[in-house]
Amino acid sequence: MRIATLALLTTVLVSPALAADLDYGVLRGYDDDYPAPAPIIDWSGFYVGGHGGYSSAALGFGNAFQPIVATALRYSVVEAEMNASQLLAARSTHSGGASYGVFAGVNYQFEDVVVGFEADYTYFGQSGTTSDQIARYMITKDNYLRTVDLSGQASTKIQDYGTIRGRLGYAFGNLLPFVTGGVAVGRATVHNTVTIQNYGYNNTIYATNQTGTTKSYIDNEGYSVFYQNNPPGSIPAPGTVHGTTKKVTVTGIAVGGGLEYAITPNFLLRGEYQYVLFNDFQGHKAELNTVRGGAAIKF
Repeated sequence: MRIATLALLTTVLVSPALAADLDYGVLRGYDDDYPAPAPIIDWSGFYVGGHGGYSSAALGFGNAFQPIVATALRYSVVEAEMNASQLLAARSTHSGGASYGVFAGVNYQFEDVVVGFEADYTYFGQSGTTSDQIARYMITKDNYLRTVDLSGQASTKIQDYGTIRGRLGYAFGNLLPFVTGGVAVGRATVHNTVTIQNYGYNNTIYATNQTGTTKSYIDNEGYSVFYQNNPPGSIPAPGTVHGTTKKVTVTGIAVGGGLEYAITPNFLLRGEYQYVLFNDFQGHKAELNTVRGGAAIKF
């Protein structure tokens, strides 16, 4: 009887304690110890922001000098026999610096896929310059010893540009990798000039005067001071500058990609790479590589 009574008392006392220890929370209400699920970011909506970074411009000048010289020396002996317009070479160059601007766009989310459109404006304001100089002389078919001296300079300044692009991304919660592509329109200042000296004298008469007793007048052209007794020591006229400086509108394509991160449902950060290739303009070429960061507010 004593053993049975003791066993009964033990069961009554231990059962409530076991019930407390085996509480799985199934029948309990919300417990502050369990974290709330992370909010789901909706990427849909309109956004506007600013960006800044570094842009590198590869600038080419093609045959920028050729048409200037060909026009200035058309119908001349030095162009017909010496191909003067082909003598100068415009070499490509690079320029780089800070770039910054603003952007705005709209997103549409379909499950995890995000599509949208974006427009941006970027100020660059960098320029690159190339130059070349060359002189050639020869005795032409009219027996003149002719000299042509050319000095060319070309430059391109990309003032600013804007793009309109489509975007495609895939959302991983708060992170959105994306690619983008569209068209670009910019403003550029193009400078192309060539300074030309074209001078010569009748080499047959000059040679005859060296051996004969009678001195004849030596025909000449393109000199500011010509010495009949010393043609090689004569002073050619100063060069004439030909060419122009123009402001032009340039167009091209823009592609790129990046990552966007939503700190909050309405505040976004991004890192981005953008490549812009402009169509040839006035014999010049330009392509831009930009790495930049930005921030935006989504409405």
